[in-house]
Amino acid sequence: MLFKLTEEQQMIQDMVREFSRKVIAVTADERDKSKEYPAQNFKKMGKLGLMGMMIPEEYGGENADTISYVLALSEIAYSCASTSVVMSVQNSIICESFNYFGTEEQKKQYLIPLAQGKMIGAFGLTEPEAGSDPVSQATTAVKDGDHYIINGTKRFITSGKTCKLALVTAKTDEKTGHKGISVFIVPKGTKGFEVGHVEDKMGLRASDTTDLLFDNCRVPAENMLGNEGDGFKMAMRGLDAGRIGIAAQSLGVAQAAFDAAVKYAKSRKQFGQPISKFQAIRFQIADMAVQIEAAKQLILSAASMKDRKVDYSKEASIAKLYASEMVNRITGMALQMHGGYGFTKDYPVERYYRDARVFTIYEGTSEIQRIVISNKILRDKRKPLTNTET
Repeated sequence: MLFKLTEEQQMIQDMVREFSRKVIAVTADERDKSKEYPAQNFKKMGKLGLMGMMIPEEYGGENADTISYVLALSEIAYSCASTSVVMSVQNSIICESFNYFGTEEQKKQYLIPLAQGKMIGAFGLTEPEAGSDPVSQATTAVKDGDHYIINGTKRFITSGKTCKLALVTAKTDEKTGHKGISVFIVPKGTKGFEVGHVEDKMGLRASDTTDLLFDNCRVPAENMLGNEGDGFKMAMRGLDAGRIGIAAQSLGVAQAAFDAAVKYAKSRKQFGQPISKFQAIRFQIADMAVQIEAAKQLILSAASMKDRKVDYSKEASIAKLYASEMVNRITGMALQMHGGYGFTKDYPVERYYRDARVFTIYEGTSEIQRIVISNKILRDKRKPLTNTET
């Protein structure tokens, strides 16, 4: 079905679009070159309510629905994918984990400043030998009186360098598989917690991605988020929400690449006329538009299901799979349409092309999404419709 936005949703999209074009876009190219973290922009986004959009107002959020959130996120991604990935992790994984699993004290201490954008959080799940298989992680948390002692290494952590706290998964019971994983709140400055290697990435260069190192890191027992053994459930819930976020980022970058391609096709002349007059280019533009619209509808559908509080895990994976692969096709076509100019840094499609590449990898590769989708379908016990049923 086609989604008709409410007046409030349209207002949020319009507001964020204007902010994104006037503020975020201005320094995006320069930040891509310098890798400078957009700290001031996040402060402005916090004041606009963009860092904890779906969090209740009593905890510093805007109490917005998921559709409003993905509309806003895609508008930020349109201007700067690096900024959007931080916004996505902050909203979908950090804030929502605190909202669903945190105690009242934890919400007051951490969720309020996180939702207001006064501090940035990181989520430490991936490890050097455990990415798509979190049960294989080696990080441990051993109970010692009223504390836990954490040891291990986390890898490819968004905002690892710039965060003020990290949510860290660790094994509290190595004998029970995924039921033995717990999550801990570890503020920056905690003894034994250090930032390791900072990655030099192909894209998303203004967003830091690092190792997090834990060497006999001692945290109070009250810093456990949720109950012991909740870690896997928390991570999977966060990833479901995060996958809608990755899809929305993909949509924003794809739309930016598409708009750039259309603009270039109208202005670039060959054989005495704009290349937009050639059927080959016109057909490419049509194909790009169809794919972007299809992704948009999948994203809004998954977001709507989340808002209705029905199981949306399969739909989140479908949206993430299609949108992330779509943006790689769209940015590739946009670059191709620019010819040799697309291969230079004089045009933004070069940045879009690099930024898009990671979307099929993080928060679950395309292969993992296909596993999730097929498992959901094959485990569905509902009776299929016959030819005579409607």
